Amino acid sequence: MTLTPPMLLPYAGALALLVATPGPVVAALIARAATGGVAASVPLAAGVAVGDVLWPLAAMLGIGVVAGVWADALVLLRYLGAVILVWMGVQLIRKAEAAARRATGGGLARESGWAGFAAGLLVIAGNPKAVLFYLGVLPGFFDMASLTAADVVAICLVSALVPFLGNLAWAAVFARARVLLADPVAMRRVHVAAGLALVGVGLAVALG
Repeated sequence: MTLTPPMLLPYAGALALLVATPGPVVAALIARAATGGVAASVPLAAGVAVGDVLWPLAAMLGIGVVAGVWADALVLLRYLGAVILVWMGVQLIRKAEAAARRATGGGLARESGWAGFAAGLLVIAGNPKAVLFYLGVLPGFFDMASLTAADVVAICLVSALVPFLGNLAWAAVFARARVLLADPVAMRRVHVAAGLALVGVGLAVALG
């Protein structure tokens, strides 16, 4: 089989619907975008995109069916991602006052890009729901037994690009809240609210 763009469109559409559904990743993106703009959301979105390639690739290589064996590893990855999200939230809250002082100069929060990337990657890689989604979706769209190497590459590209672009679209919408940040009080409140949101997302991921 050699996949053509029209053959990939239904799968891309299913992924787009998934990305459009609010969840922990979207909540984290909103928090990052509101305090640091779209640029601050790129590492998190990139981590999610890389994580979104792992499970379809595993499914196509035939190892996804043994994902249950990795249950302990999935739990560990989920907890690591949760810890990073909580840490990012606490850092935002701690920096709220300093951010307020920078507000008159238009300063925005500058958080570690690596922390955002790691959080996105670990949350997706350690999410059993992602395993079930890809294992259930891919066989419904493609004949897994007849995929070529080029087909695998094409599916992986779609699996990365659709979530990445969709998540950046979410970030762009909420990054417009930056226009409020010229006010020190608004800057402080947004940082505290975003920090609490990230902490909440981290706890939800850990308990999920």
